[in-house]
Amino acid sequence: MRLVFLYHPKSEQEGPVLDYARDYKRFRNRDFELISLDTAEGANLAKTHDVVRYPAILALNDRSELLQLWQGWPLPLMNDIDAYTGSSQLDSN
Repeated sequence: MRLVFLYHPKSEQEGPVLDYARDYKRFRNRDFELISLDTAEGANLAKTHDVVRYPAILALNDRSELLQLWQGWPLPLMNDIDAYTGSSQLDSN
C-alpha cells in the first residue's frame, strides 16, 4: 500500500500538506510519499489517475492501482485514509 501526496511545493499548498503528512506520521505511524507535480513522476501520476485538483492524496495498491483518490480542499479526515491503509489505532506515543 502506498500513500501518495501530489502537491505544488513552494505554493500555498506546501505548508498544510507538510503539516498533514507530519501529523499522519505522528498519530498513525505511517508515511506519505510527498511528490511534486513539477516532476515527471508527479505529472505522470496525475495524468494516469485523472487528478485535476490539488493537493491530492492517492491510495495505491502494490501494483500502483488506484484504490481511492481525494482531490483538493478540504483534505480528508485521517480516519477516511485509515479505511484504505488498515490503520485504525492512534499511536500511543
